[in-house]
Amino acid sequence: MGCVPKLVYDDDCHFCTWSATFAVRRSDIQSIKLSEVREGRSRLSDFEREHLPDGYEECAQLITENAVYSCGAATEESLVIAGVLPRRLVEFLRRFETYGRLREKTYHTVSSNRDIVSNVLGRDPPVSDHVSEDEVRPEQSSR
Repeated sequence: MGCVPKLVYDDDCHFCTWSATFAVRRSDIQSIKLSEVREGRSRLSDFEREHLPDGYEECAQLITENAVYSCGAATEESLVIAGVLPRRLVEFLRRFETYGRLREKTYHTVSSNRDIVSNVLGRDPPVSDHVSEDEVRPEQSSR
């Protein structure tokens, strides 16, 4: 699906922008605006776009070379790639169904209250306004 992980984030959301900026600054993850995916003008390849799940607009999506992660799993894997969460710990926790339910419940609780969370952890969109050119990796156009 491509070598560089791509995080599709809601670029109308200040908390989502803060979260994506956090990941981009700490890793090689590239941010992709949800609005551009919807309009068909994002930097996703046709192959990547085809692998987005139905309802991809409802939460964050992380596209890696080996998988597409959605919602809480996308956030979790972004934190692993960024070096914030230890991969071995996360792989262990993923073995437990209860952990997956808790991760997704936490994601959706924060998402449902992002207007409040944005008061503490928020940035004006887009991510590109908050990272240096050195932190933004050029992407190939999907066209």
